[in-house]
Amino acid sequence: MRTTLTAALAAAGLLATSTLVTPAFAADPTGLWLTPTRSGQVEISKCGNGLCGRLVSSEGLKADPALKDVNNSNAGLRGRALKGLTILTGFSGGPQEWTGGSIYNAEDGKTYSGTITMDGDNTLKLRGCVVVPLCKTQVWTRLR
Repeated sequence: MRTTLTAALAAAGLLATSTLVTPAFAADPTGLWLTPTRSGQVEISKCGNGLCGRLVSSEGLKADPALKDVNNSNAGLRGRALKGLTILTGFSGGPQEWTGGSIYNAEDGKTYSGTITMDGDNTLKLRGCVVVPLCKTQVWTRLR
């Protein structure tokens, strides 16, 4: 009986110690995010040491999955499909903020410098700038 009690106390001590030394992890930005514009859905994933994101769905893509990048400022890219298009590239840093990246806006066909900031587990702030201080911030919500 004493051996069982000693073993139970030792196990409880190990459990308590492991809880104390386990690091708290910051929210992970990888996953599927809902944008506030046209019900866009962007899948953010790791790309090398950074982050990138591709357009998965939107109101326009639901109506016509074959939509092309017709507003691109580069006429040579206007025939590429919007579905699956990488719109976030080159973001590095973390665990709370990623900088140095580019955001492609298919609505106006332009690319902006950007920053991604986690604001809790399920909220992301995406800031795009032509040049600072000419910036706009969107709040994205995690879908999964």
